[in-house]
Amino acid sequence: MDILRYISIAISIIFFVCYFHQLVYIPVALFGKKKKKEYELKKNDYAVLICARNEEKVIGNLIRSIRQQTYDANLIHIFVMADACTDRTAEIALSLGARVYYRNDPQNVGKGYAMQEMLRHLKEEYPEGFDGYFVFDADNLLKKDYIERMNETFCQGYDAVTSYRNSKNYGDNWLSAGIGLWFLRESVYLNGARDILGTGCAVSGTGFLFSRRIAEDLGDWPFHLLTEDVEFSVDCAIKGKKIGYCKDAEFFDEQPIRFAQSWRQRLRWSKGGFQVIGKYFKQLVKGMFTGNFACYDMAFAFMPGFVLAVLSVLVNIAIVVWGIVAGSDALFVLRSLGEMFLSMYGSMFLIGTITTITEWKRIKTTTFKKIFYNFTFPLYMITFIPIAFWAMFYTPKWKPIEHTRSIELSEDNE
Repeated sequence: MDILRYISIAISIIFFVCYFHQLVYIPVALFGKKKKKEYELKKNDYAVLICARNEEKVIGNLIRSIRQQTYDANLIHIFVMADACTDRTAEIALSLGARVYYRNDPQNVGKGYAMQEMLRHLKEEYPEGFDGYFVFDADNLLKKDYIERMNETFCQGYDAVTSYRNSKNYGDNWLSAGIGLWFLRESVYLNGARDILGTGCAVSGTGFLFSRRIAEDLGDWPFHLLTEDVEFSVDCAIKGKKIGYCKDAEFFDEQPIRFAQSWRQRLRWSKGGFQVIGKYFKQLVKGMFTGNFACYDMAFAFMPGFVLAVLSVLVNIAIVVWGIVAGSDALFVLRSLGEMFLSMYGSMFLIGTITTITEWKRIKTTTFKKIFYNFTFPLYMITFIPIAFWAMFYTPKWKPIEHTRSIELSEDNE
């Protein structure tokens, strides 16, 4: 019994050491100020890349939100990869003036492969390239000054820039609110703090921009793991290419509202995190020992938390089982389970509360739901534990998430 308790304490210490810097990020994001940079504001020529599979219900709103940008429309070029579509996605994109490419490859499935083929097309048709490349998912909506704000940050010399991620359907239920709050926390208390400290940020799926330099360095898009966004972030960290953060560039996306859909999405994220660490761990460690803090940050951002949380749960379950076998009373068993649950719930509740308070005005739902879903946020995060455990043994196939929330621009874009 004592050995198990010592193991549990050791895991907690390791967890604290790995993630202490993320605790430091909180006061940095709250009270820190980014140093102002002198830079020349340029009017860059941008390609907008959208990979879509059966997104007829939402892609029109995204393209219209791009067309309504305050940035010079002559410098925005929209490209859509209709990836194995069987609906009107391509037809709608074409009617709104986008350049559409078509792809149907049942062997190489996923956004990474679609991005790769799209960039190959652009290289052939636009050999001079573009100054920068935006990446969006079909369900996204952009604030009217999104590209203008991103351009300002991009002009400060970053190799890539990520932005503030908000939710179209935060108030639908505890699942959409859970991941929506996590993305807000990621924007403000991870990328926001990283940007203030001058270390590299990380992109999260969509809503980011990379430079011509990145495009030329990569050639095609070589990231084909289940989480190609994480792979891109890690690759940038290893190569010393800095990803900036633009807090004033806000976009919205749609979150899953069904548990099965949410489970499948997070299973892919978890497995993808394991894949990335497995592929890049040695290079990240090498970067750490050469003083590259971004490598340290990326190494501990994606996998160890899942593994340590699963190990902690398993050890605590073993303690409970041992206690039952040893004849301990029910009070001991309940106390052990309660301590484990309260520790996890409390830490996540604190993170959620801080984020909810500071981002209160930007969360699109009622006051009651903002408060109520703050209490369900820890439960949402705790469900990551069985998902991460299952991801250790199972490799999910990439499947698109169905998007159905067609929202007019005036609802979220003003």
